[in-house]
Amino acid sequence: MSAPIRVVLVDDQALVRAGFRLVLELEEDIEVIGEAADGGQALRLLAERPADVVLMDIQMPGVNGIEATREVTRRQLGRVLMLTTFDIDDYVYEALRIGASGFLLKDAPADELVRAVRVVAAGDALLAPSNTRRLIAEVTSRRERRTTSRELASLTPREREVFE
Repeated sequence: MSAPIRVVLVDDQALVRAGFRLVLELEEDIEVIGEAADGGQALRLLAERPADVVLMDIQMPGVNGIEATREVTRRQLGRVLMLTTFDIDDYVYEALRIGASGFLLKDAPADELVRAVRVVAAGDALLAPSNTRRLIAEVTSRRERRTTSRELASLTPREREVFE
């Protein structure tokens, strides 16, 4: 049997951390090695005990999840799976831009959380289904806008004037 997936829980709510711990520790291949109530605590903990997966809340007092994730990924202290109550696209885009490996809503079923930890630990990426659908739409829309911009650049000044 291989070594268990080492997980650090980062959330400002102790009850939420306790719930995640209960769910994850039921799995033989997952071990929760630490908890932190904010990003600053998480960075100190991870400097001593790097994790395979860091479950990171976004909105926390002090060092928030986005700032902490930026440092965790920069220092290569673990792969980050962002967790939030808020299904807000800006959070998803920023988290992915700074190197998070996944994004999951806190209302996901327990088995989805366990699967997400395994997926991220394996080096793959994961998005909540609602985020995936919107991200695909955004990428498609951007591609269409770029095509339109290129086409406009090929027009003569008079053709652009008429178009506008």
